[in-house]
Amino acid sequence: MARKIGIVTGGGDCPGLNAVIRAVVKTAARRGWETVGILGGFEGLLEPQSTLALDAEKLGNLLTRGGTILGTSNRGRFSAKTGHGESRGIDVAVLDDAKKGFQKLGLEALIVVGGDGSLSIALQLQNHGVPVIGIPKTIDNDLAATVMTFGFDSAVNCATDALDRLHSTSESHRRVMVLELMGRYAGWIAIYAGISGGADVILIPEIPYTYESVCAKIAEREARGRHFSIVVIAEGARPKDGAIATKGAQHADREARLGGAGERVAAEIESRTGKETRLVVLGHLQRGGSPTAFDRALCTGFGALAVELIAEQQSGRMVAFTGAQIAHVPLEDAVGHLKQVGLDGSFVRTARALGICLGD
Repeated sequence: MARKIGIVTGGGDCPGLNAVIRAVVKTAARRGWETVGILGGFEGLLEPQSTLALDAEKLGNLLTRGGTILGTSNRGRFSAKTGHGESRGIDVAVLDDAKKGFQKLGLEALIVVGGDGSLSIALQLQNHGVPVIGIPKTIDNDLAATVMTFGFDSAVNCATDALDRLHSTSESHRRVMVLELMGRYAGWIAIYAGISGGADVILIPEIPYTYESVCAKIAEREARGRHFSIVVIAEGARPKDGAIATKGAQHADREARLGGAGERVAAEIESRTGKETRLVVLGHLQRGGSPTAFDRALCTGFGALAVELIAEQQSGRMVAFTGAQIAHVPLEDAVGHLKQVGLDGSFVRTARALGICLGD
């Protein structure tokens, strides 16, 4: 009988998930292995199981296709993050059932594609006797032990394109435009896109801001005859002595829903400066669409190496991008350590050198 491996996509969706699935299936098929997709996240392992046999000959169009053909979930019995990113253990009975489901499918190993939450679940499964290989996915780029996660480059490109478009309308109407971006508690998308898109103010979770600092930058531009300004704000940014903005009812079994950061900044800017200020929330546009060429290459390398690690009978590892090559690290080194923008790092230094206001 052919050896069988499983693959599951968990957490939020992002560009590149299908490219990873394609790489795993094609690499496994060249070894004569079968690949089983777990549908709807980890819940697909439990009874009644929900799976899909993945045929390498039928996956040719996945490289450019957004989303995930396997579906995903970030809530329910396999929710490893609650509140503002607090970790929680999965119920032992649920882990037992997942292990039974894994064994019932006759799988040799399970490839888990996800961010910190999904890979935290993967580590718990590994410690519970399920051989696991992790692949780092998140547009937020906040996962430790890898220089970059796939999906991030695509999200930054989407945000930068939005900034390019906002510049012309902002200058035409002499307005302040505020663009709110995703990223949760890390400012990677905001600072990459803000620098790439020529923002005048970039507000990130790592640097609490003051309205006085933001408005002073706008006033300084006005004095120089620059009658428009572009403000980029990460959804997790907060004012000094203020809280992170959230929207809607908060649920005990899932992370807080962030939102509203841009709205309150836009209102304060208009009130304090008298400048007409408009808000754009890019939201889930950052998660959709075709992955960039960089993300496609990264996904393909990640998927191929994950299968190689299974062939070498290594488990409890996560594939990672070192900046020079694709390698692998212990799964436990990758989770539970939020990777944020360094205050003395090159991107913060670059922003300050250019005169971009960071709100402090």
